[in-house]
Amino acid sequence: MNNNIVIIGGGIAAVNAAKAIREIDSETKIYIFQNEKIYPYYRIRLTKSLFDNIDTDKMLLQKREWYEQNNVKLHLDKEVVEVDVLNHSVTLNDGAILKYDKLLLASGSNNFIPPINGIDKKNVYTIRKFDNIQTIRANIADKKTILTIGGGVQGLETAWALRIQDKEVVIAEALERLMPRQLDKRASEILLKAIESFNVKVLLNTQIKEITGEDKAEGIITKDGRTFNCDMIIYSVGIRANKKLLENTPVKTNLGVIVSDKMETSVENVYAAGDVAEYNGKIGGLWNIAAEQGKIAGYNIAGKDAAYTGLIPVTTMNAFNLSLFSAGDIDENSCDKTLADESIDKISYKRIFIKDNKIIGAILIGDSKYSTLLKNAIEKETVLSDTDLSNTSVDDLLVKLKSK
Repeated sequence: MNNNIVIIGGGIAAVNAAKAIREIDSETKIYIFQNEKIYPYYRIRLTKSLFDNIDTDKMLLQKREWYEQNNVKLHLDKEVVEVDVLNHSVTLNDGAILKYDKLLLASGSNNFIPPINGIDKKNVYTIRKFDNIQTIRANIADKKTILTIGGGVQGLETAWALRIQDKEVVIAEALERLMPRQLDKRASEILLKAIESFNVKVLLNTQIKEITGEDKAEGIITKDGRTFNCDMIIYSVGIRANKKLLENTPVKTNLGVIVSDKMETSVENVYAAGDVAEYNGKIGGLWNIAAEQGKIAGYNIAGKDAAYTGLIPVTTMNAFNLSLFSAGDIDENSCDKTLADESIDKISYKRIFIKDNKIIGAILIGDSKYSTLLKNAIEKETVLSDTDLSNTSVDDLLVKLKSK
């Protein structure tokens, strides 16, 4: 077995890799470098718990004692600033150098900074780390109107958390509808209506040219000349992989660090997993994908042959008194048939996407009790050969799936 395994990053990919390694190898030294002061935690809870009284222990991926019990050396508030793959070493921000036998890059991603004039002004924030929500909390009391840039899950969860605090909220989205990669047109309309019912203003097809104000944000100017006043801005417009550490190494990168199905990079004994990893030309960017890739990387690092075969994308959200679930391929052009059902009150919506008698995607709004059932059907490529799809409702199909 190896002498030293170094893991850069403290997210779900890093922790799952360490767990997988320990399933096989209890002796090899594992070092995890987390550039935050808090133990590895559920990052996806940041916007969900923006103003909650957070017990950090309940946010942790593993209990604090787990690391010591499993001989995992967790270094908090430490950052790797250089990787030398030729000499098999990493350099820390305090100048220390540590040799490794195998290296896992699980450094995740950063929120993309949109090219807007004034984006660096005071009272402009983004949410990526635990410190970010603490800073927002410390500065929000006297703020009345808050603009959120981005109509994805993080942006909408942030807007919901702000609205619950009785803040006036404006959402600016550059695209023509909300969450087009996760929702069809009708689902986007239902979501928009739910948001607007809470007196939140949604600006679709809106690109921001400038943030106004001397040294702090006081408003925006859109590219088509409209102006809106606000006293705080929080943006969430996508992510970019943290691949800079490998820029001056022979490790191949593109959108992220390019990996095989073993999560191994172009350099032997160097692996990548999670939001930093690019597999088949794509960065996963989702929690379930990072978790699985971390596990696969850990197995291969420890000598157990394992392959990543890809996971279906899954998105869930609970905001504006609406539950939302989307999984798989929801592109109408990718399927042969869809089944849809909408409740009379227009707040519950189901749509199932089918190709070659298999469910390839699903959208649920207002009723998520079938989410696991549909996710499993997509992953297992369940064949619907015994079902007359031309004469079947969504509910009938769900009952049949449940009985399989």
